[in-house]
Amino acid sequence: MTSTPATGATSPQAGFDQARKIVLKIGSSLLFDVRRKEANRAWLAALAEDIADLRHEGREIIIVSSGAVALGRARIQTDPRKLADKQAAAAVGQSLLMKAWEEALAPHDLMAGQILLTRDDTERRRRWLNARATAQALLAHGIIPVVNENDTVTTEEIRYGDNDRLAARTSQLVQADLLVLLSDVDGLYTADPRRDPDAKHLSVIERLTPEILAMGTGANADAGVGTGGMATKLAAVQIAGSAGCATLIASGLQRHPIKAVRDGARSTLFHASSTPLAAWKQWIAGSVDPAGSLTLDDGAVRALRAGKSLLPSGVVKLSGRFEKGDSVRLVDLKGTRLGVGLINYPHDDVARIKGQHSDDIEKLIGYRGPSVVVHRNDLVLEL
Repeated sequence: MTSTPATGATSPQAGFDQARKIVLKIGSSLLFDVRRKEANRAWLAALAEDIADLRHEGREIIIVSSGAVALGRARIQTDPRKLADKQAAAAVGQSLLMKAWEEALAPHDLMAGQILLTRDDTERRRRWLNARATAQALLAHGIIPVVNENDTVTTEEIRYGDNDRLAARTSQLVQADLLVLLSDVDGLYTADPRRDPDAKHLSVIERLTPEILAMGTGANADAGVGTGGMATKLAAVQIAGSAGCATLIASGLQRHPIKAVRDGARSTLFHASSTPLAAWKQWIAGSVDPAGSLTLDDGAVRALRAGKSLLPSGVVKLSGRFEKGDSVRLVDLKGTRLGVGLINYPHDDVARIKGQHSDDIEKLIGYRGPSVVVHRNDLVLEL
């Protein structure tokens, strides 16, 4: 399925219609049934129907789900003030959370795969690449990734702090077109609608101005948006937007929340300034200092200029010392700079596979890695 980037959508409905890859963030207050002390299965079943509809349209879905700690605390007595007790609750609750998602998705022949992340996993490049590879592999197999913070091992120093931020980082990770923050409010208002009868709902925000950001710490700050609050949602909008991902804030209080938005229910769509791929390539070109260089033969140069990836057979020599995920400079046989890219193998492995066929990679280095040295999506040409 081809799509127009959601960055230029004129309505929340269009934002959904134009997105190919969508991250859905689900908060604990929506997933956890406080009265029954268990997952809200009826609500999850309805949401799963919405997700199945999106999948049938050819869209890829990634879920960022809270709820493990709440589900765990419903099973064991813990002290919410103690980090170790929270970690214990998370350890018990993780399996319960995944069971709830599996049961909700199974009637639609959809499978869930769990990804547990800490802040280090999205802020250290090698871990970031490994997490991205896992998410890509799940999507390639038709499996819906269910992402959660790894509360069983995180400390206060390496926690995200809220799942809005985790959802935004996940959107960066998978290069999503649209991040959907399901909350207990239906978007952003000019003031708190509970207190100001003249408050106006804002359905589309083209740019995050200081005035818009102030709404998150002012009138809307305590407008019933759970522990994260509107300020954290706007912070997530900034993170996702910098990666070329639009963001939608919508109410999840009703069943079929995605269908409701697509049918015209009130919500707020925040534009991103570019597409995810363009933002990613801009980051590669402008913020990464190359750790080494690869000299390419003429055939590889032609292939790159034709929009293809760099195969090991096209590498003539290498210089510098680099690890997997580092940026490397690409040059031709005359030493002319061609561009920069993120390398899929460490220096020693590239030295073994350079000039060789991709089918021989496993035999040469002892494991089967990617078939390309630099993928075209991780490459920026200067010429």
